[in-house]
Amino acid sequence: MSLKTRLLDDVKTAMKSGDKEKLATLRLIQAAIKQGEIDGRGAGDRPEFDDAQVLAVLEKMLKQRRDSITQFEAAGRQDLADKEKSEVVVIEAYMPARMSEAEVDALVREAMAETGAAGAKDMGKVMAAMKQKAAGRADMQLVSARVKALLA
Repeated sequence: MSLKTRLLDDVKTAMKSGDKEKLATLRLIQAAIKQGEIDGRGAGDRPEFDDAQVLAVLEKMLKQRRDSITQFEAAGRQDLADKEKSEVVVIEAYMPARMSEAEVDALVREAMAETGAAGAKDMGKVMAAMKQKAAGRADMQLVSARVKALLA
């Protein structure tokens, strides 16, 4: 089952159960996906997002929410921060399981071998390979730090 299908089914379930907070967050996710599909339209074609593109949208939404949480907490608006935290919980339910640091290290070493990276100047090649391999499963800031450490 694709992520879009799963989201649609969960919207229906949330409607039936009366879970308004979850329903609102799911509708936000669907709107973001639809907006991405509309933005990606060319001359008359209607691209449907695949799971990788949906994951990219979800990652972007998570990043936005985490940034909002820190801003709201800094401003003393705990009510808004709590709302954002509840949205993060719903969005994270659709993300694949996170990779451990050991798994990230192994994947970075594999990407370094594939790209033939020898030094810091090859970091871009390794990061491009890692973006595809770890899509949605690893924090790219952590990946970047591990690549820097291993290329140094």
